[in-house]
Amino acid sequence: MVVVNTTSHGGSNAHLVDALAAADPSVRLRAALSAGTRPDPRLTDTLVDRCAVEPDFFVRDMLTWALCRLPTGITVPRLVRELGSDTAQARSQSLHTLSKIGDRLAWPAVSALLHDEHDDVARSAWRAAVALVPPGDEAALAADLATELGRGDQHMQLSLSRALVALGDVVVPVLDAAGTSSDPRVRAHAEATTQLCNDPDSGFTLAVETAKRVAVVGPDT
Repeated sequence: MVVVNTTSHGGSNAHLVDALAAADPSVRLRAALSAGTRPDPRLTDTLVDRCAVEPDFFVRDMLTWALCRLPTGITVPRLVRELGSDTAQARSQSLHTLSKIGDRLAWPAVSALLHDEHDDVARSAWRAAVALVPPGDEAALAADLATELGRGDQHMQLSLSRALVALGDVVVPVLDAAGTSSDPRVRAHAEATTQLCNDPDSGFTLAVETAKRVAVVGPDT
């Protein structure tokens, strides 16, 4: 077994490490592109660490691409460890990257963050869970995700609805049950998600607002 040192603080990659932390986002973007164009496992820690603090969306996306170009046997365990970080962005970006890599070995760690207290992390976990759920576990995942119905603002709720819809027909009984909840926000979100299932092109904003009004005043009012 060959042990690969994934830490790179000097040598031929020293300029890349410095560029990834440059003040100019365009320099950081080019550095991430270079790291992905010429994948080097020794940069794994540097790339993952940068994901946790990188403020620019486009640079983060390029960092994810660069990590996806590296051997999964190195990146997946490192990203899974990052899911235990105290930094919300570190967890969120690692979830995003794991969803892109698609290795189901990460499933247990990903599913543990479905109810993370930080909205961005939870949203990333929902998307990653849909991508990584083992065949046959979709119904269980749908039931678990349904406990988050009604959470957050409209953007947050749409993210959850899209994750549920992506699971297919297994969500139907789950949404039917949620539609009888005593919480009007849960009922409204379940109704809007059901409409999204039936008509993916429907407007979620209108659906959730309509469902909220019905849930609050009652269908026969």
